[in-house]
Amino acid sequence: MVHVATATQVAWCGLAVNAGSRDEQDGHYGLAHFVEHTIFKGTQHRRAWHILNRMERVGGELNAYTTKEGTMIYSIFPHRHLQRAVDLLADLVQWSVFPQDELDRERDVVLEEAASYRDTPSDAIYDDFEDLLFAGSELGHNILGRKEDLEQLTRDDCLRYLKMLYVPANMVFFSVGPERPERVFRLAEKCFGAMSHEMAPRHRVTPHEVPAFKQDVSIGTHQAHTIVGARMPHMGHPLRYALMLLNNILGGPGMNSLLNVELRERRGYVYTVESTLTLLSDCGWMEIYLGCDPDDVRSSLRVIERITTRLGQELLPARRLEAYKKQYCGQLVVAADNTEFLAMRAGRGLLYHGKVAQVDETIEHIMAVTPDEVAQASAYLSSDRLSSLTFR
Repeated sequence: MVHVATATQVAWCGLAVNAGSRDEQDGHYGLAHFVEHTIFKGTQHRRAWHILNRMERVGGELNAYTTKEGTMIYSIFPHRHLQRAVDLLADLVQWSVFPQDELDRERDVVLEEAASYRDTPSDAIYDDFEDLLFAGSELGHNILGRKEDLEQLTRDDCLRYLKMLYVPANMVFFSVGPERPERVFRLAEKCFGAMSHEMAPRHRVTPHEVPAFKQDVSIGTHQAHTIVGARMPHMGHPLRYALMLLNNILGGPGMNSLLNVELRERRGYVYTVESTLTLLSDCGWMEIYLGCDPDDVRSSLRVIERITTRLGQELLPARRLEAYKKQYCGQLVVAADNTEFLAMRAGRGLLYHGKVAQVDETIEHIMAVTPDEVAQASAYLSSDRLSSLTFR
């Protein structure tokens, strides 16, 4: 467990669970996300209505999300209600009963969520691209699951998944707020101390790399949506900081990112262009999303390939690289002022790395990145490795 002391009147606490959609079996796709939804639907001590109101009635919130490799269940609340939040979280992961009537109702909610997602091409294209990038592997299916699988998921499936993966060895309790660490640890020990069951054997297999692909899918939209990207190394790779910096250089939140300047400001090809980097325990990937007129897709892709190729073949001038580092590190400092950022970073850091990296430590690593390391990171985006998917 980990606690980060702050001077705020608002506190966060939650559980980071090393379990996501890659831990599902064929025929049960969507189970991790379904459990994340239905874990709030009743325990041996509380009905769904009581769970819903437990934090809301004191002005707090209860929330969760699922990724390919993890699940976060957390609450935000006025700090004096810490005990209420910890007790509720402990009840959810230890005593959820997944009532059948609640499962049937929530199944419809999840199906509607999936339908809504499919109706938003700028969201849906990410899942379709990743399905192609990891085809034939445990990572190559939508987190929300398939309709035919969701309709077959049972109470026993949920209970078995919870018992197998929501165990002490596979979870981290995290807390951020003004409470004394001693009190937080006492509460966590009191509420979670009875958990002792072992984690069932789990086998994650590193996906093989698929050949680069270029696919164009007609969906009848006025705007074309495109993702271009490639496989990357894992979260512990020596180049991880160079990859983080490269991602920010290419399509980070700054309006002066390379791709925003080249595609939007100079050429007017796109309204939106952004880059995302995802690093998992054994692999990763980078995706560049752009929305543009269908007639500008090919030209935009040529610009992206030219920029990524140049970054891989030519070393950035030291002065320019220092400017990129300064900007990224400044963004990290600003982000660290956000309590949610601190909470999630603490939970994920201890879960996946066994420690909570301080922002100053990350900045130190970023500032140490060399031009050669940026070029090595950019080589993963060489034209022969880039894949693309377009909806139009």
